[in-house]
Amino acid sequence: MYANFHPMVYLIDYVMGVIMWTLIGRVAMNIFQREDSNFFFMKIFIKMTDPFIKIFAFITPSFIIKPLVPLYVAWFFYMFRFYLMPYLLGYSVMGMLSFPLESEIAIQIYQIFGKN
Repeated sequence: MYANFHPMVYLIDYVMGVIMWTLIGRVAMNIFQREDSNFFFMKIFIKMTDPFIKIFAFITPSFIIKPLVPLYVAWFFYMFRFYLMPYLLGYSVMGMLSFPLESEIAIQIYQIFGKN
């Protein structure tokens, strides 16, 4: 099912996928909770994602409202995973559900609900 990539490729993609989805989760959580909330999970999302938001601060436009900045940063991780990684690996396009992390999750969901 998967191409024969070095395990480091999968590790890099998994790490970047978790970062991307955590940033998206922060935006989703921020719909229901303020960033200065005492809610445990919101504190975790803030603590885990703030370093990445600070790294990308120099290219983040000032007109983006603060609650959407994590989504903007997540976009960079998506672009890297969808365009740069396949290019560096020699593929012109990898297609839908080509991300190893999301593919593994989709396979598990299909197995749970009986769609092989």
